[in-house]
This record gives sequence, C-alpha cells and structure tokens, in this order.
Amino acid sequence: MSVQPLDIDSDPAAYLALHERLDEPVVDAALSAREREVRAHTREVVSREVAPRAHHIDRTHTFAHDSVQALARAGLMGLIFPPSLGGSGDGNVAYAVAMEEITAGCAATSLIFMTQTHAAYPIMIAGSDDLAARYIPGLLDGSVYGSLAITEPDAGSDVSSLSTTARPTPDGYLLNGAKTFITTGDRAGVIVCFATTDRTRGRGGVSAFVVEGGWDGVRAGQPFQKLGMHGSSTAELFFDHVRVPTGHRLGAEGEGWRVVMSSVVKSRISAAAQGVGLARAAYARTLATLTRMHGTRLPDEHLCALADLRGRILQGRLLLHAVARQADHADDISTGQIGMMKQSCTDLGFAAAVEATRILGPYGDLAALGVERCLRDAKVTQIYDGTNEIQRILIGREITRALECWSDRKESV
Repeated sequence: MSVQPLDIDSDPAAYLALHERLDEPVVDAALSAREREVRAHTREVVSREVAPRAHHIDRTHTFAHDSVQALARAGLMGLIFPPSLGGSGDGNVAYAVAMEEITAGCAATSLIFMTQTHAAYPIMIAGSDDLAARYIPGLLDGSVYGSLAITEPDAGSDVSSLSTTARPTPDGYLLNGAKTFITTGDRAGVIVCFATTDRTRGRGGVSAFVVEGGWDGVRAGQPFQKLGMHGSSTAELFFDHVRVPTGHRLGAEGEGWRVVMSSVVKSRISAAAQGVGLARAAYARTLATLTRMHGTRLPDEHLCALADLRGRILQGRLLLHAVARQADHADDISTGQIGMMKQSCTDLGFAAAVEATRILGPYGDLAALGVERCLRDAKVTQIYDGTNEIQRILIGREITRALECWSDRKESV
C-alpha cells in the first residue's frame, strides 16, 4: 500500500462522504432538527477549514489559529450563549455534537475551541452585565483568546487547597501566585483566575476573578512540550502583585467553588465529546486505510474488530447526548452522572485509538494515516477536567449514598 495521507485529509467531499456514511440512525433519531443542522454545518466547516490543516499543525506544533478563526466566522463559538452576547442560544446537545465534529477533524483545534467556552461561561453565569458585555463577545468571535486558571503545581483537582491568594485592598484585590497546565495560557487576553481570599475557610475562601493577560504583573511561561494536542498551547501563568478591581470578581467573595461546580458540567461535556470525536476519528481513519488496502471486502478478522468498535462508539455517543440532554432540562444534575459521561467517553476515545492502531498493525504507527495522532491526542482527555480516577471516586460516592439511602429505607420498613 502506498503510504500517502488519506483522501479525507485533503478532499472535503471525501471527508463528508465518509463521516455521513458512519452516522447512526438511532443517534439521528434522538437529535432535534436544529441539532442535526448544527452538526451538518459544523461538519462542513471542519471538512474545509479544519481537517485539511490537522496533520501539518500536529507535525509542526503550529497553534491552530486559522482553524479556530474559521469556526468563529461560522458562528460556532457561541453555541450555548445568548444572541445578546454574540451567541446562537443553543443547548448542551448542540454544543456536544459540534465538539464531536471538530474533534474528529482536529482534536487540538477542539481544545482551543472548548477553552473559549470554558473562559466565557463563568463570566456569563457569575459576572456582572458589564463584565459579560466587555469580555464574552470577543471570546466568541475569536478576537481574543481566553483561559481558565485553576490548576497549580501543588493543587490539581483539589480547588480548596489553592495557594494563589487574592488579598483585599481598598479598591479591589492584590493577586499573587502561579498556575500550571493552563490551556492557551501563553496567548490569553482574558483569564478567569481562581484564588483564595481566606485559606482557613478551604473551599469557602475561594473566589474567581476576570484578569486581563496584558495587565502589569501577569506573565506566561513558555509552552510545554506535550505528547499530543500539538496545535494547542499549554503553559504556566504567574501573577505578581496584580491589581484586580472589585468589579472583576465573579459573584460574591468566597463563591469561587460554586462557580467551579456550575462550570464543571460544560467542561466535562467538552471532554466527553472529545473522547467520542477521537473514537470516531480513529474508526474512520482505520476504515479508510483498510479500504485502501483491501477494497470493500475486508478480512473477517478486521470486520469483527470494527463491529466491536462501532458498537462501543454508538454507546458513547448515546451516553454523551443523553447526559447533555439532561443538563439542558434539569436544574440539577449529579456529579456522578457527569463523571460517568466524562470517564466513559474519554476512556472510549483512548481505547478506540489503541484498538485502531492494533487493527492496522505497522500502518497504525504511521503519522501519514493519522491514527497515531488520535492515540496521542486522546490520552490527555482522561487527565484534564478532572482525572478519570477522580471521576470514579465521585461515581463511587454516589453509589455509597444510594446504598445508605436504600439501607435506611429497608430498616424503616
């Protein structure tokens, strides 16, 4: 077989034809007309503007600016935001299907795309009208990049142990500390930073602030070298006596934990959609490669492996869409359900890429065919937005509460 890049990487028509053939009727039946419209629009933009750049971006570690700007021009950056802020007023399911499509074309582009949402969403739900009007439209039209600054060198998933401090001053706060593993941190013009105003209060002492990347005392480190997601940058952020006006605080002092928990639904839908999108990409690339090698009559051993992958991907898509649908309609959705979605779908993305690599044998290791990129990109989705080990703990706690409730009811009978 000639080891050349696949047609789906350079030919938008071939890309669209393959992915349309892989759509599942049971998934389509559960989507509204508007959600299918968003999917079709996103897929078309990805086929022209995102997928053809993905291989070059990965090989050269080029920031996926042009791809992100194409998505912004297409009106896709503000799906879950109201028209008054530059969005389209869609729901979580529409956002999830768009994230799937973008990830299937280029996972690194999807990481930048979702980070814009993750930076804008806390401002919308907890900031003043003035803050929202000042910062969200730029994040949605791509004229400014945003970052969510939570993780610290010694405080990853435990927000209550943050060491970055926000000391009250007569006109605001003085911000000091360091953050690490911050997506788009080296380019961010808008940073939602979480810091403690009172360490003795644990979570109750955490507050959130909108900080501009160009303010005095804000500095970014050099981007990290990473296993995957080469088109997205990840860097440290340093805050040295940064003056933050009181009006840039999100919510009341000490409400940072509430802001985090309210934002978790969006961020974990994003990661789960990446997992499904990467699984779909690995499956599609495997099919395209095997067809090039064998024509349409694939060996039974490959068909059996592909059948298993197809079923697992379908299950992942249905789980993702079902939880996103619940988030659209429920006032409160449990952390266990969000955790099951995030853990299951991101584990699916990595496992599907591993299996696709195995099916293709030596061809699975070739950069030109793109399956190894899916494998490298998928790994980090199991780590960020709450590691999958943390998700299992949250799910386990929910199981324990259910057992305790069942035991109490049993004893009362």
